[in-house]
Amino acid sequence: MTPRRPRLTGPSRPAPESSAPGLVGRPLYGRRTQLLRLGAALALAAGLAGCAGPTPADYAGQTPALDLREYFNGPLVAHGVFTDRSGRVVRRFRVDMVGRWQGDQGVLEEDFLYSDGERQRRVWRLVRGPDGRYTGTADDVVGTAQGQAAGNALNWRYTLALPVDGRVWEVQFDDWMYLMDRQVMLNKAVMSKFGLRLGEVTLAFHKP
Repeated sequence: MTPRRPRLTGPSRPAPESSAPGLVGRPLYGRRTQLLRLGAALALAAGLAGCAGPTPADYAGQTPALDLREYFNGPLVAHGVFTDRSGRVVRRFRVDMVGRWQGDQGVLEEDFLYSDGERQRRVWRLVRGPDGRYTGTADDVVGTAQGQAAGNALNWRYTLALPVDGRVWEVQFDDWMYLMDRQVMLNKAVMSKFGLRLGEVTLAFHKP
């Protein structure tokens, strides 16, 4: 919306001269409006530039190369935390996993143990496609998760049905995995709903 111009009181006075191009002979409020519009345009441009996030291609030259068929094969364990929008840790958990592959199709079994004693199980069914693409399904995943790997990184995008206070929320995840070496992988996922950031999940995987 365009801001309303302020009313001027008192007798009219001729506008002072200015050496700035485009402002000569214009009243003071006109200059102020132009500056405000310019400032708003610059802020918007900066905001749009800041919204441009990383893509898997940014990590194409990084090593070691991440192949889920190799890393999620056999037993492994992860420890992680949930943090809210302020960065406060609201839950801690451990995940024991076992992965199996037959060609480009895999199954990853996850058993969660939360710091409050709750347990949860999720079974991922994974498919490796061409050009580093992956898809995944699970009982509490809405639709199909879409993944893209390049170099040592993989980005998953999916919607998870989460029970919250007796209701089920469909929460979007922007999930990044970074392979550090053959044993350790780091994982950071941003949770959002209606475009609003809810919090983050951070994990460290360890493969024996």
